Amino acid sequence: MALNYVWLALFLIGILVGVVRLLFMGDVEALPKMMDSTFEMSKYAFDLTLGLTGTLTLWMGILKVGEDSGLVNRLAHFLSPVLTKLFPDIPKDHPALGSIFMNVSANMLGLDNAATPCGLKAMQELQSINDKKDTASNAMIMFLVLNTSGLTIIPVSIMAYRSQAMLQEYGSAAAMAAAGVTPTDCFIPLLLTTMCSTLMGLLIVSFYQKINLFRRAFLVMFAVIGALVAALFWTIRGMETSEEIQAFCNLLSSVLILGAIAVFLFSGMRKKLNVYASFIEGAKGGFQTAVSLIPYCVAILAAIGVFKASGSLQMVQDGVRACVDYFGINSEWVDALPVAMLKPLNGAGARGMMLESWTSHGTCSFVGHLTSVLQGSTDTTFYILAIYFGSVGIKKYRYSVSCGLLADLAGMVGAVLISYFFWG
Repeated sequence: MALNYVWLALFLIGILVGVVRLLFMGDVEALPKMMDSTFEMSKYAFDLTLGLTGTLTLWMGILKVGEDSGLVNRLAHFLSPVLTKLFPDIPKDHPALGSIFMNVSANMLGLDNAATPCGLKAMQELQSINDKKDTASNAMIMFLVLNTSGLTIIPVSIMAYRSQAMLQEYGSAAAMAAAGVTPTDCFIPLLLTTMCSTLMGLLIVSFYQKINLFRRAFLVMFAVIGALVAALFWTIRGMETSEEIQAFCNLLSSVLILGAIAVFLFSGMRKKLNVYASFIEGAKGGFQTAVSLIPYCVAILAAIGVFKASGSLQMVQDGVRACVDYFGINSEWVDALPVAMLKPLNGAGARGMMLESWTSHGTCSFVGHLTSVLQGSTDTTFYILAIYFGSVGIKKYRYSVSCGLLADLAGMVGAVLISYFFWG
């Protein structure tokens, strides 16, 4: 029901603001802009969803090979000490555990194209053991909140965007080096921020579900993740140029994703499986899944388009700035507020706001750094909820929306505080 209220509020507040602007401000363009936005965003939603078809088809086929070869079950068994305690409602060695692990791993490495199919596959498997088919189970909520919190160790896309923008701004890599700036200077702040949001999401859901996080398995998991992050940072720290760092991150991502495909295919060959036939069987579900997602994408993105085109987003930003200034607090962070507000709703919209802030304030300004960290601090909560729950027909989300938004809020507050610490 929470998403229902948010969706209605986006539409109705946007329409009300548009009518007020027409009647009392004489803005005859307000309503036409909102109408155009609904069509544009609906088309964008359709194109975005249909664009997932190829990726979904590929990865659902690969996952089917892993399932038929028994690799998914072996992954689930290996990870069972942690996952069975984090997802106590999932039977031991169930294939959902392997899909959950692959999804979370892909998200941590910034491999969005690989993460979405793994996530949708995991939701389908979780739905198979869900007693109430229209209601989100505890395992689904934990899985979704871990997704929406957006833990990312290698923010490849953010660094790539910053590299391109800084080359345009400074003219050359030599000029950037002379100015002492690098596209990767937001790496550590972003990592700290996304850990804040993920930790908050994990804590709040564990509180709801009465899961004890001070068990040995969880402490070992946190220690391993910390060690891997430290090793990665140490490796990157030893590199001299931003181009070298970017090339390393791209190479690492490519090795991981192609390596995963190779392992799945080799597992099928080892079991003397008809790998091609297994792939085709799984791939058939990719198109069907993509088509089933179209209504959910259109619904949420059209509402966002109306809210933004009406000027409501700008009004909220101006109101927050006035309140902050009234109390004598530094309000420089308010310029990054549109990114923070749009991020839970629409990743592309937040990305557009981030790029616009770089144009207005500079890529290496405080606002430029803050918007970079905000963009990578969490994931698109409402989009993920709509897509993942919609793919299996879930209508009652229970406390998943509130937990996801609390994780987002922790990430946003952390982004502001950490950015002030590094660049304020």
